[in-house]
Amino acid sequence: MIKISNLKKYYGKNLIINNVSCEINKGEIFAIVGHSGAGKSTLLRCINGLESYQNGSLKVLGREIKSLNENGLRDLRRDIGMIFQHFALMSRKTAFENIAMPLRVWGYDEKAIKARVDELLELVGLKDKARSYPSQLSGGQKQRVAIARALALNPKILLSDEATSALDPNTTKQILSLLKEINEKLGITIVLVTHEMEVVKNIANRAILLQSGVITNFGSIVELFLNPDENMKNFLGEDEILPDTGVNIKIFFPPNVAMNSIITSMARRLDIDFNIVWGKLEKLGGSVLGSLVINVKPKDELRVEEFIKSQGALYEILKEKK
Repeated sequence: MIKISNLKKYYGKNLIINNVSCEINKGEIFAIVGHSGAGKSTLLRCINGLESYQNGSLKVLGREIKSLNENGLRDLRRDIGMIFQHFALMSRKTAFENIAMPLRVWGYDEKAIKARVDELLELVGLKDKARSYPSQLSGGQKQRVAIARALALNPKILLSDEATSALDPNTTKQILSLLKEINEKLGITIVLVTHEMEVVKNIANRAILLQSGVITNFGSIVELFLNPDENMKNFLGEDEILPDTGVNIKIFFPPNVAMNSIITSMARRLDIDFNIVWGKLEKLGGSVLGSLVINVKPKDELRVEEFIKSQGALYEILKEKK
């Protein structure tokens, strides 16, 4: 669907995308994450041909972006829908007219336009807002109109550039639910650019972490969050407050053991005392992932480690940050 190989993008002498390689599969929800300035949006704009690149290869639907002329890019963009952080709606046009705009540009007749726009308004839950102007809509409703407009030409790929960053948490959940529904119902490949990890956790299948234009982490959502390395921890901003005595062990529970009673079994079978520092269960897409920090006595450390491994869980010994 999308294949990126050794991609380099410069602004003047500044290297913005540095030797990036990844593949995005048909029908998946793929996230590009990182802090501001990491190169996320630039990479996305390279995918839809809005930005050029100097080295490497970027193929979308089998077509090399930098080899396409103006007509070739226009044809390609028909297969790529785009949604933005601030909606980019035309303020003097109704919701219906905003959604109809791409269809009119491509010369569809009015009967076909009405049928398609009505269908999309139904899909995004705004059937009663067809005649409303953007100023009469909430932020979530504006983004639904923008999503419907992006879907007007039946694209194969939907690109989302920080599409939930301007929304409150509850509205964000609703928009993410809509995107997941669109992905499942229509089979559209979705590429998300975001700095919000809750967005990634909720709907993405796989992700890359960009730092200064370089991919530092790449994998399934479960792999990235199950046992995060220092790059992921720094990005997540996790600040673990730990006891300064004893041994602090962080246990990661993969989806297949996340609901098992490992800790109570360990206490009974090993006949030891320990403190639970903190723990949580998270839903990552369709999987449940758990993590827990316990504090044990130094004399019990090896037995606890062996038991954790025997139960199919992962762990690391935590050191208090000075």
